[in-house]
Amino acid sequence: MIIRNVYQRKDGRYEARVSLGKDENGKRHYRSFYGNTAEEAEFKMLAAREVVAAPADLTEMTVKELTMEYISTIKPRLKESSEANYRLKVEKHIIPAFGDMMCVMLRANDVYAFIENKLKNGLSARYVADIIVLLKSVYRYASRVYGVNNCLEGIVMPKRKKPEIVLLSKSEQSRLMAYLNEDFDLNALGIALSLHTGIRIGELCALQWKDVDLINRTITVRKTVQRIKNYGGKNKTKLVITEPKSQSSVRVIPIPECLIVMLEKFKDNADKYVLSGRYSPVEPRTVQYRFVSVLKKAKLPSVHYHSLRHAFATNCVALGFDVKTLSEILGHSSVEITLNRYVHSSLDRKRACMDMVKWAA
Repeated sequence: MIIRNVYQRKDGRYEARVSLGKDENGKRHYRSFYGNTAEEAEFKMLAAREVVAAPADLTEMTVKELTMEYISTIKPRLKESSEANYRLKVEKHIIPAFGDMMCVMLRANDVYAFIENKLKNGLSARYVADIIVLLKSVYRYASRVYGVNNCLEGIVMPKRKKPEIVLLSKSEQSRLMAYLNEDFDLNALGIALSLHTGIRIGELCALQWKDVDLINRTITVRKTVQRIKNYGGKNKTKLVITEPKSQSSVRVIPIPECLIVMLEKFKDNADKYVLSGRYSPVEPRTVQYRFVSVLKKAKLPSVHYHSLRHAFATNCVALGFDVKTLSEILGHSSVEITLNRYVHSSLDRKRACMDMVKWAA
């Protein structure tokens, strides 16, 4: 039997105390909840539904303290870039919204109000969902370690809208390459590699000549470059070279014949970076700016650099690639990702397919 009582302490605070029963020696154990009023102390007590499992000191732990403890606990198994990503979400979104709240007092309606507010302020449903996924992980940890009721367990994520990816048409891709051929430099080489191998922009920036085997005609992807927030350093951000985003992203890509001559033209010292021509990499943001400039000069529509990867995937399907092969070349963990995110059918392709439909005799 669990016995509850609320009383005022000598220091003026109120204590709601729960008896957790007696141990094998007959000694009674309690768990206490504190507040400035009797109602606040009792509310905290009622909020912690898993009172039997949780230690007494948890009642004084805020969401901020719990979240930072979770990050500290998982830090040894995180990549530096992942840790920076988590901390950014925590410091910019979770702590301002819930940081000072006692972790046992967070409720589902608080989380839904947070989601609605973030969406109204212009954050994408995907980014908001990523924040909630992190918060869910924090509360799974709290439930497992401290016995806190996991109020996020049944939270419904905001519906993600499939982003509309604008691609260059086949004729526009041809115009792009024709423009690049007029003065083919390392910047042009990077664009050509992206359009004809589907390599990610961070992977492209991390590519060194030792990763390019012109004899066996392969490119080995084993690293990626990204800029992350610099915690504890003089500069606000820093450029890091890490392993790719997943194990499936570490891969060997066969080089198409059309790229061999271009790669041979620029072949350099094994330790130099392909895109920069130096012993240090160029960063993805610079590559994106250069691509925007190229599109303007070539009088082509404005598209994101990542659309080159989408265009590669779509072109490969049109050429008859089987999806499993394409998925491995792109470094995806499943063919579903390849089909759902990276294969886009143009109206011309749809018309060609429909033209194959014949009158049923």
